[in-house]
Amino acid sequence: MTALLAVAGYLPQDRVPIEDLAEQFELSSMQMKIFRRYHKLGQVGRDPQGNLLDLLRGAVAGLDALRGQEHRVRYVLHARTFPTVVPYPHNPVHELCQELGLDRATVFAVGHHACASGLLAIDAAGRLLDADGDPDGLALVLAGEKAFTPEARMVPDTSFFGEGASACLVAPAGERDRLLSYAADLRGEFDTDEEEAALEFQRIYAEALAEAIQAAVAGAGLTMDAVSLILPHNVNHVAWHQVCRTLDYPRERVVLDNVATAGHVFCADTFVNYRTAQERGLLRPGEPYVMAAAGAGRGATFSAMALRH
Repeated sequence: MTALLAVAGYLPQDRVPIEDLAEQFELSSMQMKIFRRYHKLGQVGRDPQGNLLDLLRGAVAGLDALRGQEHRVRYVLHARTFPTVVPYPHNPVHELCQELGLDRATVFAVGHHACASGLLAIDAAGRLLDADGDPDGLALVLAGEKAFTPEARMVPDTSFFGEGASACLVAPAGERDRLLSYAADLRGEFDTDEEEAALEFQRIYAEALAEAIQAAVAGAGLTMDAVSLILPHNVNHVAWHQVCRTLDYPRERVVLDNVATAGHVFCADTFVNYRTAQERGLLRPGEPYVMAAAGAGRGATFSAMALRH
């Protein structure tokens, strides 16, 4: 059974207040008030002197379980929100693998689920390891991007992207953080730029994400009452309040600490929130929890996975 052997996150120290982003997106003072007071967004992480390699390197630096186990890593997956994350011909993931001595690993990117690609990467890593049949095999799942284009800096009317990264060491089996179930709902009808589709996406958002969470929980043979915690993507507070209302799930059991201080850290959100939950003592041995995310790009994805700590 796929297990997360270790999880690490990295957020740059520099922060930019969301008001400093208003001019480049031509946002009014009223729009900024809505972002801050209603969506509870305050600032986003930025590393003006660093590149994507620096972000990923920062996340892996916290992955102590990787030390001395590099020879066991068979796969390195980079979960991406956007298809292009650096200018051609740079390849920071390959550079990082060279630094780490992961010369035996197959390296590739995972995308097309937008901000939910991190969960897809965990599932894919587990399936690959299981197919190999090597109980000692490991996979390294990376997430995180630079906000280097206007599209990669803001989700219109919804959130601001923050820079950061995460690193997960995945094993084919383990005693903790075992993957119980994974559910993903892909909506191809949203692969359009029509305004009506954007409005429909907002309308069905909470219900669709709630259904994905319920599907993952049911697939694990659990009920929502048994779920101790939800580790979300950091889109904003309002979206998650709507999901909790749909699920009839306590809002205080959704880890939203990083929304106001880090912003939406692309595919790394759920794993950064894992670290926050761990530091706060919210993850208790034997208790199930859920990672959940939604993505919009070429279509829409609503996904969730249930795990047992």
